[in-house]
Amino acid sequence: MQVTIYTDGAAKGNPGNGGFGTLLVAGENNKSISQGYRLTTNNRMELLAVIVGLRALKKPNTEVLVVSDSKYVVDTVTKGWLQKWRKTGYKDKKNPDLWEAYYQVAKNHIVTFKWIKGHNGHAENEHCDRLAVAASESKNLLIDTEYERISKMAKAL
Repeated sequence: MQVTIYTDGAAKGNPGNGGFGTLLVAGENNKSISQGYRLTTNNRMELLAVIVGLRALKKPNTEVLVVSDSKYVVDTVTKGWLQKWRKTGYKDKKNPDLWEAYYQVAKNHIVTFKWIKGHNGHAENEHCDRLAVAASESKNLLIDTEYERISKMAKAL
């Protein structure tokens, strides 16, 4: 059975408080997952939404359709950029920690992507957007450790 994973990310200020929303749908079953972070970017949350969705799958080699409004995520995978970035050790690329995490979890499944226009009335995308925004505004904000580490290093230069 194919699983469809709908995703969205949000960040207030970009960087700023952020969150992701993920909806997994398999037949009649569905599961929503979301989480907020105190300092992150929209692109990190878009990508983390996909990673978390894939990590939630219980069986290896699951056929997965990821539906995302993020050109950053969809194009990186579908246009083969990720393979090139891995070969160069992610030289001069943002979010290498998350891209490698995506690669490691995605290789266990059969993943395809579909890009959709965001904020365009797509019910599942709107649901994920509400999850992401609510998570970014919650009191339970986690620390995006890698992003904050890199931000501190950049400020020190």
